[in-house]
Amino acid sequence: MNHRLTQILDFLRVAEQLKSTLRSGYTAQGRPESTAEHTWRLCLMAMLFEDAYPDIDHHRLLKLCVIHDLGEALHGDIPAIHQDPAVDKAIEERRYFLQLLAPLPADKQRDLLALWDEYHAAETLEARLAKAFDKLETVLQHTQGRNPPDFDYAFNLGYARQYTDFDPLTQALRAQIDAVTMQKAGLRE
Repeated sequence: MNHRLTQILDFLRVAEQLKSTLRSGYTAQGRPESTAEHTWRLCLMAMLFEDAYPDIDHHRLLKLCVIHDLGEALHGDIPAIHQDPAVDKAIEERRYFLQLLAPLPADKQRDLLALWDEYHAAETLEARLAKAFDKLETVLQHTQGRNPPDFDYAFNLGYARQYTDFDPLTQALRAQIDAVTMQKAGLRE
């Protein structure tokens, strides 16, 4: 039992790095947002819309949200606007995630890896919703952060539509966020 506790504590110590892993988004105060902060509000979003999705496993949805960017604790976040289309980001992220999981007992590694794989496959309703909320949280943050003067708001208008057009609710959320994005970009509806 003590060895198992040590393994879990070792993993948690490494996962703590997510608190210091910075993203391309900025807070309303103008400091870079951490991946842990993004994940927190993603989970909050999933909780707030629980009533709209009575037929899904909300506990599983929250688990997917919690682990979706966990691999970034080791190697950081690459903003979508800077990603190389020739590189399969999911393969790299999975490798980093496996490195992060290494201290855990085998059963915990399997459980978390299964969740990570489910999220990235985006085939279950929970994973599709987690992906949609992940992308919506990102574009929402971009509308309220104190971004640098050269921030590319227009990029967000097409960003991740294949996920945010998941259903009528996520489409409606996206429409409201896009309206603010268009204002910030100096575009008209």
